[in-house]
This record gives sequence, C-alpha cells and structure tokens, in this order.
Amino acid sequence: MLLAVDVGNTNIVLGLHNGESWVDHWRISTDRSKMPDEYGVLVRDLLREGGVERRFIRQAVISSVVPVLTGTLRQMLQDMTGFEPLIVGPGVKTGLKICIENPAELGTDIVCNCVAAYNRVQGNCIVVDFGTALTLTAIREPGEILGVSIAPGIQAAAEALSEHTAQLPQVWLEPPQKAIGTNTIKSIQSGVILGYTGLVESLIDRMKEELGGEASVVATGGRSRVIAPLTDRFTMTEPWLILEGLRLIADRNKTFFGKQL
Repeated sequence: MLLAVDVGNTNIVLGLHNGESWVDHWRISTDRSKMPDEYGVLVRDLLREGGVERRFIRQAVISSVVPVLTGTLRQMLQDMTGFEPLIVGPGVKTGLKICIENPAELGTDIVCNCVAAYNRVQGNCIVVDFGTALTLTAIREPGEILGVSIAPGIQAAAEALSEHTAQLPQVWLEPPQKAIGTNTIKSIQSGVILGYTGLVESLIDRMKEELGGEASVVATGGRSRVIAPLTDRFTMTEPWLILEGLRLIADRNKTFFGKQL
C-alpha cells in the first residue's frame, strides 16, 4: 500500500491507496509544534481505526509547504515504516514542465494538483484550489504549467474582517440566499462567498482567454464545495485531487522505492 501525505498550512491530508483505489483518507490539523512521535501516534490511531496494519504500507510520499514540518513527517514515516519516504521536490519526476520564471517558487501542493488534473483532462486545464490561499493554476497542452494566480483564501478573508474591524463577527461561511444582506451575518456571507465566486469566475475567464479560449476547470480544496453550486465554470470538483497527484508522482518514481524494498 501507498501512504500519501500532504502537509498544508492549515491541514495535513493523508490517503491510503491499495494499488487499485483509495482505501481511506483523513484530514488532521497542522501543528508545527508536534514532534515525530506525536504525529506517529496520530497516524497509527488512524490506521488502526481503518483496520490497516502498518506492515502493509510499502511506499510513502510527502508533499509539504511547511518546511519546519517536512523533516518531522519524514522522520515519523521512517520510524513507522522502516523506509525512506519520497519527498516531492526538485529532481522528482512529475511528468509536467514548469514554465514559470523561477520553478523553485512553485509549491509542491500546486504541482501535485496539476499532475492529477492534467492526467484526468489530458488537455488545457485550470486548477482552482480553495485552500488556506486561493490559487488558480493554468496548464497548457502538452503538460506545461504556465503560471498561477494567488489570492487570500476564503476563510482568511472572513477572519481578516473580524480581526481588523471592531464590530464584525466571525461567521459560518455558507452561501446566502441574496446578494443584498439584511443583517451583519448575511452581509458578510454575501461579500465573501458571492464576492469570491465572482473573483474566481473572472480569473477563470481571463485564464481561458490566455490559454486560447478552451480549458477544463478542476476545483479542489475544502471550500470548493461551498463555491461549486454557485457557478457553472467548473468542469469537475475533486476534493482529494492532491492525493491522486501524489499517487501518480510516486508511480512515476518507482526506481526510488525499488532501491529501498
């Protein structure tokens, strides 16, 4: 089995693949203060609850945008499985060409999402990731990552309102029935949810034009389910897209695992 781990700023996503399908996946809070042993206890408990024995895990792959935790999760997986995990980064085969000015700047989470989306679409596509940050990434046939648009994430935008204003509260982010809010909560929901829907639609339209007019759009991330019903721009919504990208990257780097097993 393959254990895929995505270390994000807000959440750590884990998935277990048996070679044919995803057996299970989990989402836990990112805690920069935790030690390898503490994360090990968490992961062992998740596997135990899923009825999976550690000895069946023969491969592990990590994507991390939290440098301070990359080594922590790497050590945890080494201790738990007895072998070195594959860390997505320079030198790892992805199947895509990164065409931005400084490829080292591109987050591995974005790369993994692009690998999965392009593998699914096999043509021009845009990946919209509703994570801690909102990112839209353009991929051009025959597999070239052209660039990214980055904005504050939906949750970050909502929290900024309550943190930097005296009278606006934190609210549950769900679509309002109308754009004209009749109380504070509905007004914030309108501005954030409907406002971000317009932002995403505008960027998608501009990116499509720059890609030549045609592109599939793949939405992912925890907040994608909130925006997806409000727009017709998404070709598909894949909440666990990054795990599939990690699986494909692991498959394209079989020689790395071959040296260990």
